[in-house]
Amino acid sequence: MTSTEQRTAARSTEANARAACAVVPSGAELDPVGFARKRRRISRTLGIGVPIVLISLWQLCAAQGLIDTRFFPAPSQIVTTAQRMIADGTLFSDVWTTLRALLIGFAGGVVVGVTTGVLLALSWPIRAGFEPLFNALYTVPKLAILPLLLLIFGLGETPKMILVGIGVFFIMWISTIEAVSDIPEGYIEAAQSFGVRGWDRFANVTLPAVLPRIFTGLRLAIGNAVLIVVGIEFVNGDAGIGYRIWHSWSLFVADQMYVGIVTVALLGFSLALVIRTVARLVIPWSPSNKD
Repeated sequence: MTSTEQRTAARSTEANARAACAVVPSGAELDPVGFARKRRRISRTLGIGVPIVLISLWQLCAAQGLIDTRFFPAPSQIVTTAQRMIADGTLFSDVWTTLRALLIGFAGGVVVGVTTGVLLALSWPIRAGFEPLFNALYTVPKLAILPLLLLIFGLGETPKMILVGIGVFFIMWISTIEAVSDIPEGYIEAAQSFGVRGWDRFANVTLPAVLPRIFTGLRLAIGNAVLIVVGIEFVNGDAGIGYRIWHSWSLFVADQMYVGIVTVALLGFSLALVIRTVARLVIPWSPSNKD
């Protein structure tokens, strides 16, 4: 082989190696909008399809006698019971009782928690004094505080609302203090360089930086609030979804118990969806809202 042929072969080998190492653009890079739409369609299909398949299998197993319907009544029976409870107003009354206490306690916990988180993040003496106390109280099971609240406020809705607020407070305090503390120094330096101070700095630098973390805290807090309010209604109350579940268990009425469980799941899902929808409108720049 001549030197010319050797150089030609070497160039050909190098070109093939470069072609083999070349990165082929993915679908997300070639058509990001179309890829995102396709991904959303697949996610929605799976989110709806999987529960339908599982419920269909449940119904089939109940119809064929493969499961004990005393403990696992057929979905069709649960739907029939739910329709009866809606018709006589029982379900709406229970949902309203639970939802009212949940929303009032949640709103109070959010306001106090965010305010406390901001104060502790901006003032190191306050943080040094109160953070160890809050960390210690955070580990106390919230239902363990219920007897004390009942002793102080008596029976009724007030202890339920306060306990929900306490549970939400701790989540929002932690989310807020971490969000404010983790604002990148570059943001602060840029604002100082351009002379942005006071309200303008808060509205254009601080608030956009902390809102994604706060909305994440809200989504965690609403789920925790549902757990707390239902747990309280198990042991204290004569109405509400938690009371209905516990009362149905005591009477061994499994279909009503399942109606309550499904209602709790739908309530938590709906409230989390509302918060996520609001987050998409308020903080569209957040990476979690781009899917």
